[in-house]
Amino acid sequence: MSQPAISVAMSVYNGERFLAEAIQSVLDQTWHDFELLILDDGSRDSSLEIINRHAAADSRIRVIARENRGLVTSLNQLLAEARAPLIARMDADDVCAPQRFERQIAFLAAQPDHGVVGSLTFDIDENGQAFPLDTAEHPLSHEAFIAHIASNGPLLAHPTVMYRRDVVLAAGGYHAAFRHCEDYDLWLRLAHRTKIANLPERLLRYRHYAGQVSNRHALEQQIGVAVSRLAYAERVAGRPDPTEHLDALPPIEQLDTVFGRKGVAGEVRAHVARALLYSRSEMTGQGFDLLLEHVGEGGRGAELWRTAARLVRFGEPRRALKLVAALAGA
Repeated sequence: MSQPAISVAMSVYNGERFLAEAIQSVLDQTWHDFELLILDDGSRDSSLEIINRHAAADSRIRVIARENRGLVTSLNQLLAEARAPLIARMDADDVCAPQRFERQIAFLAAQPDHGVVGSLTFDIDENGQAFPLDTAEHPLSHEAFIAHIASNGPLLAHPTVMYRRDVVLAAGGYHAAFRHCEDYDLWLRLAHRTKIANLPERLLRYRHYAGQVSNRHALEQQIGVAVSRLAYAERVAGRPDPTEHLDALPPIEQLDTVFGRKGVAGEVRAHVARALLYSRSEMTGQGFDLLLEHVGEGGRGAELWRTAARLVRFGEPRRALKLVAALAGA
């Protein structure tokens, strides 16, 4: 088999609801020279049947089916088995614009100093309708990318990304310790190895729905984001990254020891608490306890008082009173 120009890497776990549309959007690309690697990570629904049906109709699809090992392991396996020098990420619930690969491969050919390129997105809900977001756009230039890291702005939408395989392999691929934010950690590790940009076109319809990972694992995701940002700061300062060889992140209270200085655990709690203030599931779940710890460590601000009002609306008056008492006592 001749080497394709692009390997498309898609990991699937119980993705039957949107999978056929996602696969078809890849097969309908105006750029035809690619292999579509689809790894079924032990799905218990009809995902593998859908994958095999498409593979039987299009020889560009290569199927990997095995027991469930999780997304990070799947992404690293796809990275290892890809035959092309460029890898395009794709998720099983999103939809590519037909010209996505054509635009991105042209950009990387013209910009050899760039190792990663994403794009803007058009956000949709589970029914394919527009999903309004009040967030900043992704940065278009590498300089803006670095500025977004400093301001905690959005960096890249993972399923929009095309990257040079050798650059990501040299950085160690995806790190298991940052489960549920493995892509964010990777972008921070790549930031000083290569240039990173986003195309100004909306080349992917990015789906938002209750069952996606960012909603189901918001607390763990935000802890990982906070720790990855601290690790980034260590690298920028020329110090060793204390997370580099971790297989899993330790409990928050142990982070002072991991980073070798006091106050790290408090910094992480502050980041996570404020990131989850508007999450109903977290403010009515485990995230609330972390918020109280943050207040106990001196957390202040009008947005914390407003969270008490939201808790009443969420049907949690006892938690609202507990938060008010903590804020008043602080």
